[in-house]
Amino acid sequence: MRMSLFSPMIGLLSVLLLFTGCGGGSAPAKPAATPAAPPVELTVSAAVSLKDALKDLQTAYLTKAPHVKLVFNLGASGSLQKQIEQGAPADIFISAAPKQMNELESKSMIQKPTRRNLVENKLVLIVPQNSPLKIAKFEELANSDMKRLGIGEPNVVPAGQYAQQALKKLGIWDQVADRIVFAKDVRTVLAYVETGNVDAGIVYKTDAAASSKVKIAAIAPEGSHQPVLYPAAILAGSKNVKAAEDFMVFLSSPDGKAIFEKHGFVMSKP
Repeated sequence: MRMSLFSPMIGLLSVLLLFTGCGGGSAPAKPAATPAAPPVELTVSAAVSLKDALKDLQTAYLTKAPHVKLVFNLGASGSLQKQIEQGAPADIFISAAPKQMNELESKSMIQKPTRRNLVENKLVLIVPQNSPLKIAKFEELANSDMKRLGIGEPNVVPAGQYAQQALKKLGIWDQVADRIVFAKDVRTVLAYVETGNVDAGIVYKTDAAASSKVKIAAIAPEGSHQPVLYPAAILAGSKNVKAAEDFMVFLSSPDGKAIFEKHGFVMSKP
């Protein structure tokens, strides 16, 4: 009788142990996580006139490539060119004129296939918002009451180079030469005008748009200077070529285009 009482219980325990053994430790395996991209620091040496646009581009790019830290080295294009020639580390160079890029290319210091014109700009004459000067054309500078005219140093500042070209083409360079105050870069010219240290200045249209303290008095006539082009290229010494290529693609993407145009630049045609 005792055996007959225990037999069903033993059978039940065996079934329970069988089910426990089959399903206890076999939870579905989780898919392997995609490894995070390693952090990259990308150094971009760029014309200071791109400052505001690059700040917005940096914010936008962070959402697309959070592993990339963008470091901007801003200044006059000629000064940046010299830094690169002297071995300053950088991955991308964006100049405000072809001249500086041409010189680096002639020394095999850029990856030539990556070079392209990125954006374009215009040259303008600005005065303080409360200026009493009545100037509507560049040509009127020679006979105006202007005492000081700010421009970038032509040898290193593309905006200064364009300004000199325009003033010579219009035949008024000699009349204003002794009133010119040279600056280290185009944003310094803007600051001189904002503070009244000069009566007028020649900068890019995008610089004027970045300040509420100045107004545009005149736009340089078409053909009075070389086109204002901003070539960009990956440098031969870059240690982050893939990341540099990806950022270059982003600069010309619809998102990059929208940001450049927001700041007054015009995208160059391919």
